[in-house]
Amino acid sequence: MATSAGGSGENFTPVTLWTNKKEKEAINNKADLFALIKTVDRLEKAYVRDAISAKEYETTCLNMIAKFKTLMNTIQDQVPSVMDFMKMYHMECPAAVNRLLVSGIPATIEHGNAGRSSTAGGGGSEVVVAETVQLFITTMDALKINMTAVDNLYPLLTDLVQSMNKLVFLEPEFEGKVKVKEWLTRLNKMRASDELSEDESRQLLFDLESSYGAVVQKLKERH
Repeated sequence: MATSAGGSGENFTPVTLWTNKKEKEAINNKADLFALIKTVDRLEKAYVRDAISAKEYETTCLNMIAKFKTLMNTIQDQVPSVMDFMKMYHMECPAAVNRLLVSGIPATIEHGNAGRSSTAGGGGSEVVVAETVQLFITTMDALKINMTAVDNLYPLLTDLVQSMNKLVFLEPEFEGKVKVKEWLTRLNKMRASDELSEDESRQLLFDLESSYGAVVQKLKERH
């Protein structure tokens, strides 16, 4: 049992924060959620102000998003609505809301990063092309063997968008990028343990196949 003091001297009044291990865990989980939201909000502001490099931002943001999804999967019963949670604790963190609840991917992946993509050895190198092709194939194969859980597909699609962003000949509005980002945003609103329906799985596979074909066509146009 933990207590918190109120007042001083003889006016000391113990306040019980929890009475058992389950209540303690619930309080700790909510504290973790509060801290995570605040951290992401500060991270977003630091990136906008160029106080952090794009690479460091992306790595940290991906880590925070993964932790958020894992935590929410654990405390869904305790915190059914993140927005209600934020309202209860007077949290004004619009940047975190956008990144964690709306977008679900770092700004560098969502909008691309021209500086990183155009560095030596990036852009159109055979290594990056091979990586992108392999990620397309791996993700499509996962769907074909019914790996449709969010926690299986989300990392694959994230890696795929990151890889496509390295290909400078794929413009930001390239349809393949847009489609995969839309799926990432869609998956972000689901729980990690959720699975795509048969129709959703077929649609995602169709979108990936058409996006893959569009990338191949772009490669042919360059040679």
